[in-house]
Formats: sequence, C-alpha cells, structure tokens
Amino acid sequence: MRGDPILLSRMPIRLSKRAALMVIDVQDGLDEPIWGKRNNPNMEQNIAKLLDGWRKSGRPVIHVKHDSKLPHSPLRPRSPGNKIKDAVRPVKGEPVVSKRVNSAFIGTSLERDLRRRRIHTLIMTGLVTDHCVSTTARMAGNLGFDTIVVSDATATFDRVGHDGKKYAAEEIHNTALASLKDEFAQILETETILDNL
Repeated sequence: MRGDPILLSRMPIRLSKRAALMVIDVQDGLDEPIWGKRNNPNMEQNIAKLLDGWRKSGRPVIHVKHDSKLPHSPLRPRSPGNKIKDAVRPVKGEPVVSKRVNSAFIGTSLERDLRRRRIHTLIMTGLVTDHCVSTTARMAGNLGFDTIVVSDATATFDRVGHDGKKYAAEEIHNTALASLKDEFAQILETETILDNL
C-alpha cells in the first residue's frame, strides 16, 4: 500500500503473539573507531525498549551475532568485540543465531526454526542498516515472511563510494530504508511498534 509515509507509519498494525523481534549484530566490536561515524545514537535505547515490551508480552526474541571470518576483525569469535552489548544482551531462553555472512538466513538454521515455531512476522533491529539488516530483511521478504524494519532501532556508518565520495551515515541509513520500503519490508518506528503490542 503506497501513500504518505508519515500517515502510513501511524496506521495501526497487527502483531501476532508469534511476531519475533530480531536484534542483529549489536556487538561491542561495532563501537571500534575503525567503522567511522555512526548515526542514531539512540539505537540501543530503542532496542532495549522493544526488548522490554516483547518480553512482557511473551513474544519471541531472536538475537543474531556476527562471527567474522576475517582474522583482524573485532567481530571474530573469541575476541572481546564479538560479545553482544550489555544493553541488549539475551536472557535465558532467547536463541542466538551465529552467522558468518551478511544474511542471518545463510549457513544457519534460522529459516527452519522460524517455520517450526510458526513465526511469520519478523521485526528487525540492529546493525548495520545497509549491510546485515538490509540483507536479512531482503531475504526474509523473498522467503515470504512479513518483515518490519524499525527505523530508529537500526543504524549504520559513514561510507566512501566507488568514486571516493564520502556519504554520511544518516544518508546511507535513509536510502537503505527507502530501498527496503514496500518492496521487502514495512519501515516503522519504535513507538509505533510498542503502541501495537
């Protein structure tokens, strides 16, 4: 359904009791300065609000963690940066999916587990908007899941293009969300999601 994005974001949505909140790659290593300047400093706070709402409502939560294959990456297994941030850490019973590439569906049991649990709706948060969040959302949409990406519970970093031009994190974030909107996912904000729990 197309229309004014401001009006669409305020429309009521239906979230089943099986709608799963996904927290993607919110790991200590993504605070390292090597990544550059990040947008949305409130991301972790917004994810924490969503986690609180999800847990109180009894809906499923799924954490995704990137286990980098690169030897010098702060996200490599057994390095301090691989740890999920304390602000959004899993609690007992919440599964953690470990992935080695951008999509949480590749090389993992995620799709099989979702189908087994009859989870059809995925609410995606985390890092980074234009890489792992976007790739996972695109695959989810292609696999037939109802997918929502939470705009203020995701973030990314400044990028340098093929032409050497620098693009600000906020611009990258917004264009990544624009590319997902309607084609692969709904784009909504934290408060809209919480209002519909």
